[in-house]
Amino acid sequence: MVSYLEFEKPVAALDARIKELRATAAEGDLDISAEVGRLERKSADLLASTYRALTPWQKTQVARHPMRPHFVDYVEKIFTDFVPLGGDRLYGEDHAIIGGFATLNGRKVMLIGHEKGHDTATRIKHNFGMGKPEGYRKAIRLMELAGRFGLPVVTLVDTSGAFPGVEAEERGQAEAIARSTEACLALRVPMVAVIVGEGGSGGAVALASAERVLMMEHAVYSVISPEGCASILWRTAEKAADAAEAMKVTAQDLLALKVIDRIVPEPVGGAHRDPDAAAKALGKAIGEELDKLVQMEPRQLLAMREERFLAIGAD
Repeated sequence: MVSYLEFEKPVAALDARIKELRATAAEGDLDISAEVGRLERKSADLLASTYRALTPWQKTQVARHPMRPHFVDYVEKIFTDFVPLGGDRLYGEDHAIIGGFATLNGRKVMLIGHEKGHDTATRIKHNFGMGKPEGYRKAIRLMELAGRFGLPVVTLVDTSGAFPGVEAEERGQAEAIARSTEACLALRVPMVAVIVGEGGSGGAVALASAERVLMMEHAVYSVISPEGCASILWRTAEKAADAAEAMKVTAQDLLALKVIDRIVPEPVGGAHRDPDAAAKALGKAIGEELDKLVQMEPRQLLAMREERFLAIGAD
């Protein structure tokens, strides 16, 4: 069952009408297949035209869609032989950041990413994808392990930001994020990072400082949420749409600004409408990037990583 966003109401109305007609046909002998077909085509066309013209704020809503695929979904659909590794060997386990050994198209990788959860219980368990210091320290441990075994690192980023609670600050949140970012930049093995939903602030950068940064077509990536930015600039979150426009949070804007390197296409209507197709496109893109990167020497990877981040914002 599709959960419609506010801007999808015209599509929702058409789909509701189609459902009513099908129910009517099932109860009687009327042949209304032609009318149903016409409405289905109209709905598909309307959905496609709507998604071709999404505003940055609408893309933010799509990126946050409750049915959008998350880390565990992509693990199930793209990767095999996933072996989760827990704990940072300093404090404890953080379920907001998951990682471990995995196989992608026959290639062994170290897979790390944020998990938001799909319902109340799992969202609480995974802290809505907001990592704590132990989560980022676990990521550092796994990246170092990947370096020792010569395994490429793949990260799937999907977080509104690192957890801002008092306990996280007490355990050194800022230091953990900085160290995780440093670990990404110092890797001597290939690294591909993908923003699959929200890429928020340092909580995202800590797992996305790779030589190749990809984004799903309707994902967003920014230093702060549009609501947070609006609250600072205009003292009201109601200006979130204006903030999203000004912040250039979309994949299309960020590709033009050279903040990311590639956009991964999503099915019409967003990844949540066809998770299998979205996962297939994502797996293909990651595989293609790794095929190129594994041919490079460690010094080339380090130089490539340094150059791409120094080039951001340069004329």
